[in-house]
Amino acid sequence: MSVIIYQTFVIKQEKFKEGIDNLREIKKFRVENYNHSVEILTPISGADHTYALLATYEGLAEMELQNKKMFEDDEYLELIGPFFLEHVAEGSLHTQIYRTLSDKKKAADKENK
Repeated sequence: MSVIIYQTFVIKQEKFKEGIDNLREIKKFRVENYNHSVEILTPISGADHTYALLATYEGLAEMELQNKKMFEDDEYLELIGPFFLEHVAEGSLHTQIYRTLSDKKKAADKENK
C-alpha cells in the first residue's frame, strides 16, 4: 500500500520567483537522492499562491526511513530551511497523509486460496 503526503502552502508574493526556483531544487534533490516520487502542484483555480508538494512512498515504513535520511542530510536541510522560513507564508503549511485503498478481493478469490 502506497503512502501519499499532500502538503499545501502559500508562497509569499514578494518571494514568488525565488520560492518557485527553490521548490524546483527541492524536488530535483529529493527525486535524485531518495526513494520516492515528488510532484509540485500548481493552482489552476482557488488561491493563486497556494502550491502543493505531492510525495509518494512505497509504504509507511519507507516514508519514515526516507524522511529520517532527508532530515539527517545537511545539503537537504540547506534547501528546505530557507524555503519554509523565507518563501512560505507563516502558518500556511498544511500536511495530510493518505494511504491507498487496496482492491477488494472477490469472495471467489478468497475461497480458491
